[in-house]
Amino acid sequence: MTSGTTGKRTAPHDRQARAVRLGPRSVAALLLVSAVGVAGFGWPFLAPPDASLNAHAQDAPWLFAGLLVLLVAVVAATISESGLGPKAVAMLGVLAAAGAALRPIGAGTAGLEPMFFLMVLSGRVLGPGFGFVLGSVTMFASALLTGGVGPWMPFQMLAMGWFTMGAGLLPAPDRLRGRAELLMLAAYGFLAAFAYGTVMNLAGWTFMNALASNIAFDADASVASNLARFLAYCLATSLGWDGGRAAMTVVLTLALGAPVLRALRRATRRAAFEAPVAFEHEHDDGPARRM
Repeated sequence: MTSGTTGKRTAPHDRQARAVRLGPRSVAALLLVSAVGVAGFGWPFLAPPDASLNAHAQDAPWLFAGLLVLLVAVVAATISESGLGPKAVAMLGVLAAAGAALRPIGAGTAGLEPMFFLMVLSGRVLGPGFGFVLGSVTMFASALLTGGVGPWMPFQMLAMGWFTMGAGLLPAPDRLRGRAELLMLAAYGFLAAFAYGTVMNLAGWTFMNALASNIAFDADASVASNLARFLAYCLATSLGWDGGRAAMTVVLTLALGAPVLRALRRATRRAAFEAPVAFEHEHDDGPARRM
């Protein structure tokens, strides 16, 4: 198969192994946590101004943060039961450690966070189920490493799980190779970096005191008014940061994506995630065996 082609038959050695094959229970768990996550991030726009939830605007983020921790743990456990074997666990540990170590390199410098490009490539090679667990575990590990533990951490874990899972859902994992694949991954990383920043803005925005700023969430305002406040909040606080993250992801994907993808695919082939485990029994017909 030539590099960059998408329509030719894929050779057996080019077929992409999946560290985790999602079963019905795993898919159901992912849908559940995603639905709760959408509610946790977007409740200021989903609940009308007179809803009882708005009366607890200061408590709601904490409630969703606690709930998301439990649900992400449930999803990770469910996916593990569906086939996250020892080889996949070992690779998960290596990639999560690498991602956690990469995050502090550019932290605090215009959003230059190299871990995002590694998450995109890992999700692409290892699939959506592994990608969700990897993104969540990596963000948890990096929070412990950098001291970034707080009510925002569960939202970061879920958002990074979505980010990495999305890369695993991109089309033609067995056929698309070469420059075309890198361009697709770079485009996804660019858009997903802004999407990650936007959903994380939703999580942090509701913690602001409405009396402290005219761009903070106001539980008594209309949905349209809060939407305008949120857009102003994004422009004022994170546009430059998200742009730096997106640019870094694109540059690293185009510059280093090809060798990293080859290394990840070689590792998955050698790990043989999908090969059945067989045990060989030695036969001993000696006197001790016959006694």
